[in-house]
Amino acid sequence: MKEVITRFAPSPTGYLHIGGARTALFSWAYAKKHQGKFILRVEDTDLERSTPEAIEAIKDGMKWLGLDHDGPIYFQTQHFERYTEVINQMLKDGQAYYCYSSKEELDVIREEQMRVGKKPKYDGRWRPEKNKTLPSIPEHTQPVIRFKNPIEGSISWNDLVKGEITIQNQELDDFIIARSDGSPTYNFCVVVDDWDMNISHVIRGDDHINNTPRQINILHALKAPIPEYGHLSMILGGDGQKLSKRHGAVSVTHYRDMGYVPEAVKNYLARLGWSHGDDEIFSMEEFCSLFDFDHVTSSAAQFNDEKLDWLNNHYIKAMDVEDLTRLLNPPHSYDMDLFKSAVILYRDRAKSLNEITESTRYFFSSPSISQELLEKYINDDAMRVVEKCIQGLSDTAWNDEAVNQYLKDFVKEEGIKFPVIAMPLRTILAGTDHTPSVGSIITIMGRDTVHQRWQDFKRNYDN
Repeated sequence: MKEVITRFAPSPTGYLHIGGARTALFSWAYAKKHQGKFILRVEDTDLERSTPEAIEAIKDGMKWLGLDHDGPIYFQTQHFERYTEVINQMLKDGQAYYCYSSKEELDVIREEQMRVGKKPKYDGRWRPEKNKTLPSIPEHTQPVIRFKNPIEGSISWNDLVKGEITIQNQELDDFIIARSDGSPTYNFCVVVDDWDMNISHVIRGDDHINNTPRQINILHALKAPIPEYGHLSMILGGDGQKLSKRHGAVSVTHYRDMGYVPEAVKNYLARLGWSHGDDEIFSMEEFCSLFDFDHVTSSAAQFNDEKLDWLNNHYIKAMDVEDLTRLLNPPHSYDMDLFKSAVILYRDRAKSLNEITESTRYFFSSPSISQELLEKYINDDAMRVVEKCIQGLSDTAWNDEAVNQYLKDFVKEEGIKFPVIAMPLRTILAGTDHTPSVGSIITIMGRDTVHQRWQDFKRNYDN
């Protein structure tokens, strides 16, 4: 078997979106499984839309996901000389030709074809053929260069995902490989790059299926080897429509900013269109060893935010507390021992890193209490119960077991239900009625802080 070399080839016209990240992951995993190479190629020939910011966003997203590429990043704009060399050879060999048709002429051709129910395509008027007289070359017109696509026969390939695909050559036209300004087009550059880089497997979205027969025909013309192709189905949102901005964050770095960990995102993307029985959780080492195209579905995958949240919670819970604390990047003003204790308290229930950060904030600054909570839980009876409870805590050993036992004994002695004391305490100390064990909160917060919060609240209440 020849060396496996895959590539991820984004266009730097925007962020690295989730669909692109899955394509990169599958290409990366296949190369890793076969001890091959994974190349990052930036297809930046669209000079008007490509931006340095988008290039950095792609690099940033790939780095965050840990999808390491082999060798330096390949930029198409650095290889225009090579593309020109191949185009000139194709012109010389009769595999390409100059076309002087204006945009207006082409529009007329398409309109007429559509009027009579034909598929709109270039009519080949400048295509050189034996015994054919070409039109006179118009003055002051810069020609494009078109590939002389075969007219008869068909192109077939056994797609790694979709199975056997056949396209009739008559369905294709003589597409442009160099614009009138001399710049090469996407379909041409891709072919030369895949050839020069010895790409063995082209893994990409199924929106490229129409490009594949064109690219294979050019490779045939160049007598270049044909890679294997695998076209991944699109990703749909929860509403069954193509995943887009209206579904929320679709950029990889947006998920990072929302508090997802890369292990969860990679694990989720691995299962988005690929399966291994009913297994849900994979390390990347396991995924690479198991990955194959026999278990990649040919139907569209559906993005599920709840499943991603579940995975993110799994990886957060499994993370070493020291690593998790560093990842959360707490302010230097925080007491680190207190922060670690607060993180441990919240990590089992957190869907994201941001949720932990927000949920633990009240340990370090007095919370803002909403009027709704005050009206719901705070009255004169609640204040008397809390006062008595806080006084009793003063004589209690300050550890989780002792504080929680004290609260149990307190409600029993007072003949009240636990929420009668727990909800006012949560409101006063944390500014919310949704927290883990109130006894654990009290223990972590510390005797002095609990006492001070109560005194401050009581003073404001009395006034």
